[in-house]
Amino acid sequence: MPLSPSHLSQIGIPVADLERAKRFYGESLGLPHLFDAPPGLAFFQCGPTRLMLSNTEAPVEGGAMLFFAVPSARDAQAMLAATGAAFEEDAHMLAIVGGKEIWLAATTDSEGNRIGLMSEEG
Repeated sequence: MPLSPSHLSQIGIPVADLERAKRFYGESLGLPHLFDAPPGLAFFQCGPTRLMLSNTEAPVEGGAMLFFAVPSARDAQAMLAATGAAFEEDAHMLAIVGGKEIWLAATTDSEGNRIGLMSEEG
């Protein structure tokens, strides 16, 4: 019988500068900070999913892309761009699924990890 997980409960994200990453996730994205733990860990909440930022001395490049559900990818892009974030992909409609428009904008966090802002509209 397969495991069939229902959702992601936690995602680990390697970061080169923990304090800078905490500012990005806490202040720029507005995620609630849960707690810090040794050695060099910080935890944030995004709906049912916890994000674990893990300080690493190795260079951080790329990594997994996280897709954050937002009410409007266009509005989210405008708000995040106002904090200085540059976007790899401006908000655009990907498809219409079940009568809803699927929108995506893509950027990176302060450590170079790819971030998607995705909305289902209509």
